[in-house]
Amino acid sequence: MNASQYERELKGILEGEVKILSKITKTCSALEKSNYFKITSKPFAVIRAAGSLGVDLVATRGDISFLTEVKTSNNSVLHFSSMAGKLQRQAETMKRICEKTKTLPVYAFRSKGTHGDSWRVFTLDLEGLEGRTSVLHKRLPKLRRSKNGNFIMKWDEGMPLSDFISYLCR
Repeated sequence: MNASQYERELKGILEGEVKILSKITKTCSALEKSNYFKITSKPFAVIRAAGSLGVDLVATRGDISFLTEVKTSNNSVLHFSSMAGKLQRQAETMKRICEKTKTLPVYAFRSKGTHGDSWRVFTLDLEGLEGRTSVLHKRLPKLRRSKNGNFIMKWDEGMPLSDFISYLCR
């Protein structure tokens, strides 16, 4: 699968598409599967964003919205300094947009070849969020920075997507 296929996978998950949920939960625990399927009762409208500004998906519903950047890797650590700093610039742009608009930024990290819940979610450390968005932001693990100030995303430090969905569907 290429990156756009994983974007479509996450889009389908957030939209509560049963076919996609059934496929991605085959190796999940009963609890993970149950948490994933909660999204069918409170799905999002999800738009795939064009371009390379650092936003792949926009997810919205009546009570909350967020911008999502999807990353996939065979490695458990993603260094934003790679790709000549493109990932770092994307993250800085996303942070500015989200602070300006008081919108939650979400990084979704899909580990290739992982059994169980293969998605992890993170956010950027930022100020100015309000209401439920602020509460959710505080619960999500933040992307860390290297000693050089570049973002680092470690898959095992992220929140499982099934837990994120469970929280969103309370």
